[in-house]
Amino acid sequence: MKTTVIVPTYNERENIARLVQQLLALPVAVNVIVVDDGSPDGTGAIADALVAAQPSRVEVIHRQGKLGLGTAYIAGFRRALEGDSALICTMDADFSHPPAAIPSMVEKATDGYDLVIGSRYVPGGRTIGCTWPRIALSWGANAFAHLLLGLRAHDTTAGFRCYRRAVLEAIPLEQIRSNGYSFLIEMLYYVQRQGWKVGEIPITFENRREGVSKVSRAEITRALSTVLRLFGQRLRRSSTN
Repeated sequence: MKTTVIVPTYNERENIARLVQQLLALPVAVNVIVVDDGSPDGTGAIADALVAAQPSRVEVIHRQGKLGLGTAYIAGFRRALEGDSALICTMDADFSHPPAAIPSMVEKATDGYDLVIGSRYVPGGRTIGCTWPRIALSWGANAFAHLLLGLRAHDTTAGFRCYRRAVLEAIPLEQIRSNGYSFLIEMLYYVQRQGWKVGEIPITFENRREGVSKVSRAEITRALSTVLRLFGQRLRRSSTN
């Protein structure tokens, strides 16, 4: 099954070349779409060099300014859907998501799962290098999403995912209002609501070694707001059924 991996970037010059090289060397054939938000550190130029070296397997979408993670995913989805990829994966550029796990995600997708999540919170998964406050924040966000939205996946905020093409074609991407990391919760909410089959594989989530974390207090506030908005939507749907 043809697989495309979408990698949003903003100031990832220390990581992007090494990451793309590892993706292209995987035992399953993948193409890569880098979505760069006008990184002032030159990440976009490095991505262009990767395209020049592997024009049939690497693409780059250049965007003007930092427009947000959610819209970067959507730009990548739309570009991938223009081609013939059967599976479309997303991952961070900072090596917190291990590229070596992608073959296992592809295998699980071929076993009949519509969305496969690389999860920290299933047996065999773990987190290393993160501070306790950040771990507590992640656990709290997941618990909040489970409680209010009824999400069944263990790792609702994970950006390491593999979607079947049909899932992305069915979800109204233009209607998703959230951006940033809250986009991941909203996407999972729609996937589950439409009845798609969600699976998880264990991964080791490793805190970034190079560069600066993109998680901010504003991002956390937006995620909480997104969950509350979707909870209200869920209540309205329940009342009309």
